[in-house]
Amino acid sequence: MIKDPLSIVTVLLLIEGLIFFLAEESRTKWFFNFLPPMFWIYFLPMLATTAGILPAESDAYSFITKNLLPASLILLLLSVDLRQIARLGKPALLMMLAGSLGIVVGGPAALILFQPWLPEGVWSGFGALSGSWIGGSANMVAVKEGLGTPQAIFTPMIVVDTVVAYSWMGLLIALVRFQNVFDRWNGSDTRVMDDLNRKMAVAEKQRSEPLTLKYAVLIFMVGFVGTFIAWKVGGKLPEVKKLVSAYTWTIVVVSTLGIGLSFTPIRKLETYGASRIGYGLLYFVLASIGAKASLADIFAAPVLILAGVVWVLIHGLILLAASRLLRAPMFLAVTASQANIGGPASAPVVAGIYQPALASVGLLLAIVGNIMGTYLGILCGQLCRMVSR
Repeated sequence: MIKDPLSIVTVLLLIEGLIFFLAEESRTKWFFNFLPPMFWIYFLPMLATTAGILPAESDAYSFITKNLLPASLILLLLSVDLRQIARLGKPALLMMLAGSLGIVVGGPAALILFQPWLPEGVWSGFGALSGSWIGGSANMVAVKEGLGTPQAIFTPMIVVDTVVAYSWMGLLIALVRFQNVFDRWNGSDTRVMDDLNRKMAVAEKQRSEPLTLKYAVLIFMVGFVGTFIAWKVGGKLPEVKKLVSAYTWTIVVVSTLGIGLSFTPIRKLETYGASRIGYGLLYFVLASIGAKASLADIFAAPVLILAGVVWVLIHGLILLAASRLLRAPMFLAVTASQANIGGPASAPVVAGIYQPALASVGLLLAIVGNIMGTYLGILCGQLCRMVSR
């Protein structure tokens, strides 16, 4: 097994580079009509971990997520059109709330179905898991403490969280090729997204200067200096009753910094491909997320995992109904879903795969989930307790 950080980074870069090379190669790009390159960037590291080539845990993964994700977000936000994104506000928030409702309702429903095969007192574990699937890890721990979840009940829930959440993310990425089909069937209002993507295409065509060493260095400098500042500022801000961690503050600061820079001359770095580099970093983060999952974990707690699958499917059905009712595009449905179940580290990745101009929407919705996660997690836990026998 490869264990040293440099070798792990090399393998992940090799996977990402090979996938993008094959996706652009005329003789092999047809293969990616079935499943997009981003799916394979996520799935192949998972296979490598399952096969014992990569470890499921490594400091390299934490380093990549904690440092490259903020840097990529700054570079992606440089060209953001805040006024256009604000037009997505109400539909995006409603879809986020629908996704959270799906988690709150899905937990008790799954518990009723699988209760005969589950240990006594598992309701509190469901409550803790709902905190993660609405907000994130900090919310999961907060709900665990709030409900008094025993460690013996809590530990298997971490396995369920890992297996089901990562599998769901893979499915959402794989479904990107059906986005236009869904939006036509749903009669979705895609005008804002189309306008933003059209502006990106125009900006791409207007690029008059190639990416030189000077501007490549400037782009990386902005990304990583911004990350350094965000970590320093975020580390000094207080945690809010376990709802907002130092990393959450860092993401908030990074987002604010990136949006602020979009109003300055630094925005012109997009002319030289700042967002392209940002996406390169973002997909590398995606590869590291995939490497933390293992297909072997599926057999660790089969009944609980099956209950988790049913739970997430209920969440997905409620999002589908909300999307149909609101005529919301598939982008908002999958972004809201990943913002709930995945959180700030992965929601921008999924959002960017569906709509390159709107990765920041995933981040903003995930922050909303962090705020609601503990409260709704405790509510879900109490509902599970009520239906528990």
